[in-house]
Amino acid sequence: MATVSTTNRARSGTRPGQDQIKRRDFLYLTTAATALIGTATAVWPLVDSMNPAADVLAGGGPLEVDLSKLAAGDQKIVSWRSKPMFILRRTPQMLALLREKQLVSQLRDPNSEQHQQAAYADNWYRSLKPEYAVLVGICTHLGCIPELRPQPGSIGPDWLGGYFCPCHGSKYDFAGRVYKGVPAPLNLPVPPYRFTSDTVIRLGENPPGSNFSLSSVEQL
Repeated sequence: MATVSTTNRARSGTRPGQDQIKRRDFLYLTTAATALIGTATAVWPLVDSMNPAADVLAGGGPLEVDLSKLAAGDQKIVSWRSKPMFILRRTPQMLALLREKQLVSQLRDPNSEQHQQAAYADNWYRSLKPEYAVLVGICTHLGCIPELRPQPGSIGPDWLGGYFCPCHGSKYDFAGRVYKGVPAPLNLPVPPYRFTSDTVIRLGENPPGSNFSLSSVEQL
């Protein structure tokens, strides 16, 4: 019987123990594949729930943003129409700075005379509510993304706090107003938005009576 068994193995091209190895590898692969499928199934709903529907993103439809957990001095960045949107909850100190002569004298367009916002944001704080700044986070020089640098003196002794673009050195205040003498020519745009409650905004929709579109700004 041993001779027959050895001959059969030789004819089939197998070696002693090879069948056991193949079965073991198959079980490993099957177990791993099942685990991966289970993990993907569990994770996907979470990932998918964090993103707006594809048709909303493609069409640039309105996007609701909850600001109830945004602390004073903090910023939330969301994507709308594939562009970063800065939502900054300004502190009383930040708001007071926006009106100080030391800052205003350094700005290129302190009164927002150039068309970079809707009429409802054509004020010294450039927003619907002074507490919240809502800005398109794209530098008006070459399209880089500025960084929030709130600490005075953090990028130089004369820095009062605001946005700094590390690519080419453009600077903006806490309302997105551009400084003089930097490469960026215009203030950061303000996107169309409205409040649906005290702490929820809807990007892409104007308040009643306004038809402002982001495509109408002078430069994005």
